Amino acid sequence: MKTYDNDKKEVKTGRKSTTTTAKTKTAVGSKTTAPAKKKSPYTGDAQSDFHTFFVDELKDIYWAEQHLKKGLLKMCKASTTEQLSAAFSKHYNDGDRQIAELETIFALLGEKPEAKKCDAMVGLLKEAESIISDTKRNSFVRDAGLILAAQKVEHYEIATYGTLCALAEYLPEKKVRKMLEKILNGEKKTDIALTKLAEAFVNECAAVE
Repeated sequence: MKTYDNDKKEVKTGRKSTTTTAKTKTAVGSKTTAPAKKKSPYTGDAQSDFHTFFVDELKDIYWAEQHLKKGLLKMCKASTTEQLSAAFSKHYNDGDRQIAELETIFALLGEKPEAKKCDAMVGLLKEAESIISDTKRNSFVRDAGLILAAQKVEHYEIATYGTLCALAEYLPEKKVRKMLEKILNGEKKTDIALTKLAEAFVNECAAVE
């Protein structure tokens, strides 16, 4: 079982909507008032540009989630502490649920689950591999680096799912947004868990190693 030096100080931190008319109402001067509410421009046509764009981005994150699982396995094995290894293991298992939920979203949109290579995730996973090769085995510096790499991945996923949630507001199938929000909240929790782990002892131990 991996452990860390108990002599090293452990730090605890306390730490929508009516349609706007073609002619907008004008206010004083030449300024126009903002529309009071929003209405979805989505027409329900499976071939619309909006639908195609949304599904295309869904394919991108679908590929990213599938390949992230492989990266998490490597990070899990490379971890120095049991705590970080367990965090990566949990996220790995969460990935199966997220992938299944994405497949359900595809079905709700009348699409077959397809993956499109995500160049961003490719780069992020390569960076994680580079950190593993550039740090010493069984060191806190490596764990600090792995947390850095993992949080870069999390922030990318949070940005992606956050944007998809905003776009999903204009889809006729409202369940899509709710499912995406569920995945988004899970990514945020993982990011917070990694931060707490780093601040609990990893960063300080890495600094004095």
